[in-house]
Amino acid sequence: MRFNVEAVCVSAAKGAPKSEVAEIVLVAGEGVRSDAHAGSGHRQVSFLAGEDVDGLRAEGLTLAPGAFGENIVTRGIDWTKAALGGRIGIGTAELEITQIGKECHTPCAIFRAAGRCIMPDRGVFARVIKGGTVHAGHRGHYRFGQGV
Repeated sequence: MRFNVEAVCVSAAKGAPKSEVAEIVLVAGEGVRSDAHAGSGHRQVSFLAGEDVDGLRAEGLTLAPGAFGENIVTRGIDWTKAALGGRIGIGTAELEITQIGKECHTPCAIFRAAGRCIMPDRGVFARVIKGGTVHAGHRGHYRFGQGV
């Protein structure tokens, strides 16, 4: 499955919305350089489909890229069809899906405003296998299983 990168985002603190930036650097085994979630864990990079965010915008919410804490906003892929172990390629970077969805520890600001959050059902998390630079406009691809 092919997709486009719509936006890339980082945050300096955990639990805060991320801010859109021109590009991010993915580091193997670490995640997004300069992002609060970088480290050796399994949720190094988060993905969310822009189409899913559009659904909440249609309900009247004003949401900037990164509002849900996502690092990479995509267009043209349904992340609900992704599977653990699936591989994502963007430019020279390669990632492996490690988690589908994530429950918020406490209701996030989006949940309080909208009465629901889409990360539990729509968010995808990955670890970086091979690093690279990613920016809006990049084309990416997803494959079930290993290898991209």
